[in-house]
Amino acid sequence: MIYTLTLNPSVDYIVKLDSFQLGTLNRTVSEAKFPGGKGINVSRVLSQFGTPSQALGFIGGFTGAYIEEFLQKERIETDFVEVKEDSRINIKLKSGQESEINANGPNISDIDFTQLKEKIKQLNSNDLLVLAGSIPSSLPVTTYEELVLICQENGVHFVVDAEGELLKKVLPYKPFLIKPNHHELGHLFDTALTSVEDVIPYGKKLITLGAQNIIVSLADKGAVFINENKVLIAAVPKGKVKNSVGAGDSMVAGFLAAIERKKNIEEAFRYSVASGSATAFSLGLCTKENVEALLAQVTIKELI
Repeated sequence: MIYTLTLNPSVDYIVKLDSFQLGTLNRTVSEAKFPGGKGINVSRVLSQFGTPSQALGFIGGFTGAYIEEFLQKERIETDFVEVKEDSRINIKLKSGQESEINANGPNISDIDFTQLKEKIKQLNSNDLLVLAGSIPSSLPVTTYEELVLICQENGVHFVVDAEGELLKKVLPYKPFLIKPNHHELGHLFDTALTSVEDVIPYGKKLITLGAQNIIVSLADKGAVFINENKVLIAAVPKGKVKNSVGAGDSMVAGFLAAIERKKNIEEAFRYSVASGSATAFSLGLCTKENVEALLAQVTIKELI
């Protein structure tokens, strides 16, 4: 079973206006709300492929109830730790350009964190855990390290989709997959990476530091897959980018869904790139149909 972990889920409230003026009444043209969070996005895209997953994390209050009910309606299993305060609401304001207002989220107590760790201790070598996103300020900065140590002790494969020090500190525990974009990869090594050729040597360094598989996305310039045995380069499909939110999460989900269906690495990488592109070309997360319509446009080249 695949488990996804979102430490600070949200209700994402998306509002569109023709124009926005400070200090006066503004009326929306359209609005929508969805459960937000990187791990939750992975579960939702996995569900599109018919791949079961269970969503873990912390929820609270009426907003937490909405998140859980929404996921269950999409046939996604949930096993959240319930906290005392409400889950956060993040506002995405679209009016010519997009602005965001992200809330801090609820306080997570030591007891709450212990409950989460007990749930992860129940996972075994047949399971995979996706840890995605940032750590709430009320949790220790060592949160990811504590959780992946549990995974390592129990033989649980794990994926990490996080930035900076969070990512660097889990590499010695040998994550099954990491997925930085080229900006995040460059930040790790205090350099700027602008091309596929730039990315490859630094991706290989992450392999030597412990990562088993790496996917690096470069937006319209393509994507790179690296492990001990292969370097693959993908050309991405052409299309109009409507949305960047969730594209990276979709890449993780597309890769894992293909691996679950016993696809080889090349095909899993192809599904990953098609999934990220399909989300980028949509107003929401990708659908299976949109992904499969793009697969033929994803060309893969292996570097010898």
